[in-house]
Amino acid sequence: MEPLQPPDTFFVNAAAGWLGLGRPDEAAAELDRVSPAAQAHPDVLEMRWATCAGQSHWDAAVKVAEQILAVAPERPTGWLHRAYALRRAPGGGLQRAWDALRPAADRFPNEPIIAYNLACYACQMGQLDEARAWLQRALETGDRDRLKEMALHDEDLAPLRDELQQL
Repeated sequence: MEPLQPPDTFFVNAAAGWLGLGRPDEAAAELDRVSPAAQAHPDVLEMRWATCAGQSHWDAAVKVAEQILAVAPERPTGWLHRAYALRRAPGGGLQRAWDALRPAADRFPNEPIIAYNLACYACQMGQLDEARAWLQRALETGDRDRLKEMALHDEDLAPLRDELQQL
């Protein structure tokens, strides 16, 4: 896919700035200024997903994540974003998030955040052995120290907290 060009890059950068300031509504307004031809660009869609998530518009976030999957299937973020939004969307939940993300682990075996999120989902569903296995995979494929620190503070992994301190 072609890289975004100005002025569309300016609008995406401005949207990122607004998100950094905690203003997803302003970020969405900036993205509305992106040219019609660039609205389906994966970089625009990634930012659009972040604005939806920032406003807790989970149904819309699911749709945007599915657009990312359609136009950029090589990006693991589409899979991650869809699962994250499905967990929170009305009618969603942990099982739907798990089912949506699980195939991505085969497609992106070296993407630690996919394994990490699967560990979180499994842990929250009470499947602690499964959670341990996914967390181990994340630690083996990613930055072990950073992931361990994340895990120690992640409420999704609270049932494993004592074990995590021993890692």
